[in-house]
Amino acid sequence: MTADSSTEKPWGGRFTESTDAFVEEFTASIGFDQRLYRHDITGSIAHARMLSHVGIITESECNQMVDGLEDILADIERGDFAWSVALEDIHMNIESRLIDRIGETGKKLHTGRSRNDQVATDLRLYLRAEIDTLCSEIDRLQTALADLAEQEADTILPGFTHLQVAMPVSFGHHLLAWAEMLERDHARLRDCRKRVNVMPLGAAALAGTGFPIDRAYTAQLLGFECPAANSLDAVSDRDFAIEFCSAAALVMVHLSRFSEELILWSSAQFNFIELPDSFCTGSSIMPQKKNPDVPELVRGKSGRVTGHLVGLLTLMKGQPLAYNKDNQEDKEPLFDTVDTLKGSLRVFADMVPAITVHRDVMAAAAHQGFSTATDLADYLVRKGITFRDAHEIVGRAVLHGVETGKDLAEMPLEELRGFSDVIDAGVFEVLTLEGSVAARNHTGGTAPAQVRSAIKSVRARLDGRKT
Repeated sequence: MTADSSTEKPWGGRFTESTDAFVEEFTASIGFDQRLYRHDITGSIAHARMLSHVGIITESECNQMVDGLEDILADIERGDFAWSVALEDIHMNIESRLIDRIGETGKKLHTGRSRNDQVATDLRLYLRAEIDTLCSEIDRLQTALADLAEQEADTILPGFTHLQVAMPVSFGHHLLAWAEMLERDHARLRDCRKRVNVMPLGAAALAGTGFPIDRAYTAQLLGFECPAANSLDAVSDRDFAIEFCSAAALVMVHLSRFSEELILWSSAQFNFIELPDSFCTGSSIMPQKKNPDVPELVRGKSGRVTGHLVGLLTLMKGQPLAYNKDNQEDKEPLFDTVDTLKGSLRVFADMVPAITVHRDVMAAAAHQGFSTATDLADYLVRKGITFRDAHEIVGRAVLHGVETGKDLAEMPLEELRGFSDVIDAGVFEVLTLEGSVAARNHTGGTAPAQVRSAIKSVRARLDGRKT
C-alpha cells in the first residue's frame, strides 16, 4: 500500500493546501474497506449499465467501463493492485485505476452517485452475501447436532438446574436444545437479510440526483428487493448493521453457553465427553494437560461481538442526518463480527461430529443427586396423594438418603414404605433412569421416542432450506 500524498484528490478543486500527512493516514479507510472490492465493482458495473440504459452515457462508454472494472477485479484477485492511502478508500482507488485504464470515459462513472450512497450499497451487498454464508454454517452445525443426537438418543445424563442435579435427560434431547437455539438464530439472520436487501444507490450524497436515473433498474441488476424510499435515510442508515450485530451477538451468546458445557463436560471432574485432540492444546509445563481451547476461545469471543454491538449503537446515537464521517467507524466492528461469527460456527460444525461420548460416566452421574425424586413424587400423586404432600414425603425420603448414603432406587421397599404406605413394588419401575426418561413422552419431552421425532423435524427444516 502506498501513501503518496501527491496523488490528485478527486475532491481537490476546493482546496489550496495538500492534506497533512498524518491526517491523510488517520482519515483513510483503505486499510480495511478494501475487502469490499468485489461489491464495489459489482455496484459500479450495475451503475454504469443503468447510466447507459437511460441514455446518460453511450453503450460504447458503458462497455469500456465494464471491461475496465472487470480487468481491475482480476488484478485485485491476482494480488496485482497497489492500494493508495492518498486515495483514501476503496471507491476512489478503483475509480482512479479505471480512469488510468480507460481515460476520460472513466471520469463519467460517478455521474448520478456519491461515495455516500456507494459505500452504503457496498456494505449491504457485502452483508447480504455474508448472511447467506453464515446461515449455511448454522445449517452445518445443526446437522452435526442432529447426527450426534440421533446417535445418543438413548444415552442418559443428569439434567441440571442451578448446576445441581435435577432430573435425568436424554443426551440427544440436550443436544437438540442447542439445535433449537440455532434455529432461532437462523430465523433472525434471514429476517435481518430482508432489511439489508434494500438499495441506497441513487440517493447520491443525501438528496438524490438531477439526472434521470432508473433506481428500480439498478436494484434489479443487483438483486435488491427495492430502492430505499428516502434519500436522507438511505445514506445515513446503519440500522441494518446494528441489527445484524445484534443477531450475531445472540448467536455468540448461544455458542458461549454451549462452550461452557463442553468445557465442564470435558473436565476430569465430569468426564462426560472427550474433545478431539485436533481441537485442543497442551500445556508448556504440565504434560498431562489437554485444554479445551476452542470452546474457551469461542466463549471469550462472545464478549468481543457484544462489544461491537454496543460500539455501533453508540456510534449512531448522536448523529444528525445525513452522512457523517463517524460512519467510517462502522466497518471494522462489522467486519470483525462477521469474521468472528463465521469462524466460531465453522469450528463448532467441524468439532461436534468428532466428540467422544462417555455414556457410562453420564449414567453413573445421573444416578447421583436423587435425580428421580420428581418421578417418585409423580408416582405418589398417581396413587391419590396431593402433589404438595407427595413433595413433602419425597423430601423426607431424600433427607434419609443423604444421611444414609443411599439413592432412592437403592432403598429396599420396606424402607420406602416407611415414608408412605401407598408405595408398592411397582415404584422401582419409576425410579430407574430409563423409566424416568421414557415417562416424558410428549412433544418437547426427553423420551427417546420424542428425541427421534424431534430429529426428524430438524432434518425436515434443514432439507426445506435446500430447496
